[in-house]
Amino acid sequence: MLFTSDLSAIKSILFCSLWAQVLYFAVKTLKETGHEHVYDAVEKPLQLAQTAAVLEILHGLVGLVRSPVSATLPQIGSRLFLTWGILYSFPEVQSHFLVASLVISWSITEIIRYSFFGLKEALGFAPSWHLWLRYSSFLVLYPTGITSEVGLIYLALPHIKTSEMYSVRMPNTLNFSFDFFYATILVLAIYVPGSPHMYRYMLGQRKRALSKSKRE
Repeated sequence: MLFTSDLSAIKSILFCSLWAQVLYFAVKTLKETGHEHVYDAVEKPLQLAQTAAVLEILHGLVGLVRSPVSATLPQIGSRLFLTWGILYSFPEVQSHFLVASLVISWSITEIIRYSFFGLKEALGFAPSWHLWLRYSSFLVLYPTGITSEVGLIYLALPHIKTSEMYSVRMPNTLNFSFDFFYATILVLAIYVPGSPHMYRYMLGQRKRALSKSKRE
């Protein structure tokens, strides 16, 4: 049990450091050269931090973290889709101002989350202000992050359609076809029920966490 706790604390510190690096580069570039260059500045650490988040799903499956996979999987899945399927694959959207709002929203959210859990695992508790921040910052950061995600996917649609990237056309030896353009539209459609579901889930988490804190 002690080993598991130590491992979770180390993981939280590493992830917090990665996202702090992403935030630093994003804000620095935004201030010095503008939003057009934010993606170039954060590309590598963003890809590393977001891809490594797949570990969260695995840890949820084996019980290393308390977060249910049903809540973790859609969030990480959508972020991986944005990171690799949109931003990396379509340079046409990389200079849009929504990239800056996306990266900053993601970074602040993850820095707060990982630092909170890191403190809890390492010390056994987190300050009350940190708990409040952990379960209240999403009220602003979720809408800005989700709006940025949806906006960037929408902006990429014309480029997805004309490039036919990742699409598979028939005839082929597998007798299989896949259209990335329509798959992306499906992803956008999932945001309609998915976003309110995640928001309600976090509201429930917030209510339980703050109520428990008051009782203690």
